[in-house]
Amino acid sequence: MAENSKDLDKIVDETERLGVVGSPSSTAQLGLDILGSAVTRKLVGELALFRFAQDTSPHYALGQITEVQLRNIWHEDPTMRSLIRQRGRVDAVSGRQDTHLGQMAISAVFRKGGAAGYEPSILGTVPATGTPIHLVTDPVLGELLRPYRDQIFYLGHVYGSKPRLPLWFKHFDRGPDGAGEAYHLGIFGKTGSGKSVLAKMILLAYARYPKMALLVIDPQGEFARDMRSGGPTGEFPLPVEQLLKSQGKEAFVLTVRKLVLDRWDLFRQILAESRFFRELQIMTQDKVDLACDQLTETMRKTPGITLATLHDRAVFDKAWNLLKQEKLRNKIYAREGAAAERFGDAVNEANADELYRDIWLPVARLFQEDHAGGRRKVEDALKWLLDTAKTKRPVLVVDVSKEQAKDLLWNDTIQALVIKRLLEGVTYTAEGLYQEGKSLNALVVIDEAHRLAPRELPSDGDAARGVRNVLIDAARTTRKYGLGWLFISQTLSSLHPEILQQLRIFFFGFGLGLGQEFQSLRQLVGSSGTALDLYQLFRDPHSAFDTKSRQYSFMTIGPVSPLSFSGSPLFLNAFNTVEAFLKANNLEVQPRQNG
Repeated sequence: MAENSKDLDKIVDETERLGVVGSPSSTAQLGLDILGSAVTRKLVGELALFRFAQDTSPHYALGQITEVQLRNIWHEDPTMRSLIRQRGRVDAVSGRQDTHLGQMAISAVFRKGGAAGYEPSILGTVPATGTPIHLVTDPVLGELLRPYRDQIFYLGHVYGSKPRLPLWFKHFDRGPDGAGEAYHLGIFGKTGSGKSVLAKMILLAYARYPKMALLVIDPQGEFARDMRSGGPTGEFPLPVEQLLKSQGKEAFVLTVRKLVLDRWDLFRQILAESRFFRELQIMTQDKVDLACDQLTETMRKTPGITLATLHDRAVFDKAWNLLKQEKLRNKIYAREGAAAERFGDAVNEANADELYRDIWLPVARLFQEDHAGGRRKVEDALKWLLDTAKTKRPVLVVDVSKEQAKDLLWNDTIQALVIKRLLEGVTYTAEGLYQEGKSLNALVVIDEAHRLAPRELPSDGDAARGVRNVLIDAARTTRKYGLGWLFISQTLSSLHPEILQQLRIFFFGFGLGLGQEFQSLRQLVGSSGTALDLYQLFRDPHSAFDTKSRQYSFMTIGPVSPLSFSGSPLFLNAFNTVEAFLKANNLEVQPRQNG
């Protein structure tokens, strides 16, 4: 242990000195007097370290420099200012009497001792003025965190600096490398801020754990595109599928064309979304809903009709004959004889062939089973994914984008209904395992979360309201089940506040520095004024001269790093090349198999 401490001290002594502890300083924020040799280098964002003694034990405190101020008391004198206004500078004081003062936010403190060599501590005192402040390097972090090196994962470098920022993503079960409960995460930023790529890297971090199941709800098809034949494309072509396979994770993309819906209630709701009954002269929504209720209930009780056979013409003919029955018409138009007769006339005069081909079949295909074609019922897909008996649990990406819904009846409402079915299936499974004393140990990634769980809903958005309610309830309750959620959103202000309150780990990318977005950000970060000032320095990645020089900057809050257990924000620049990401995390790409 003493040898380890000596090695760390030797490494620290070889690093560059940036300054010394100045005055005033507190346990919350340290003032720095910057050394003259360091004033010309970039300091804001740098990760720094100082050593101090507390309770007779050596301690090491780390934090990021969040602000640098220039002071020259002679330049602040009114008489001197008048002289400077005439001459431009006064050689005796201009530049020579400048002092550079920094602000350092402490994010982690380690005490020498414990079985691991260094254990977490707190900054319970303020070190003496003149205490050296050293630049943190990769060797310093490597030695300090050596006992945890197998848990460390890297998404990028310290903001504006060279060291890689160590992060850890623990699985949600007990045991080695486990957090013991689930975490909810959020990634926020404007389009082009790099949040989707960051989410894929985090997905790969969790994929290291064989017993952890991963589900991606993909409304835009972005995750699925990276895993289809041909491989990933774009500025950051991360080979997600090959990397998952190299880690022993089976990955499967389930598009809406291969997803078989398995609930009569879904059929009723989707049929109500179609033009089927409007073609039969039922125009009001309440009557359409009633007609769908009555027809669905009658079909369920009719021998020979199942969800899987709805696409058969013979089954449609049976349903068509049910509509011709006076008993069913009277249930729809109770005490409205004339209206019931008009509906009966419309059924008799309608072209059944066209209704079957153009309206009924696009609905029925959502429920058609075809095992030879790789189609899976929702319930079967979730059982395959969430089976706790598997030693290596897979990754499932459900692509519910419109591009995959050719020849199917598909719109935003139906998409919401399908997503709701998936979410309810996952939470139901998690709750059942919890009753058995087991942890689901799964993460669900929700892309476009601001669309699925918005702060406000349109008055007619019943399906969207259902999805939002499921997500809100899940964010409140599933943590103890071992079921975590990763929400990806373009905005903070439009995401439902109840979900924001339940998140433990945040990543904030570029684009939240103005208006309502910044107010929402301020409420989440708290009173860390200098941290918000540093966040506002983030550049738009697309303002770079070329793609190679783009910087995807993020501010992170929460227990995501061994350097952030004090709760202070950390800042990083995500890797902008696939090669750097792979090398940092010792990941190997398994060659894609053709065919």
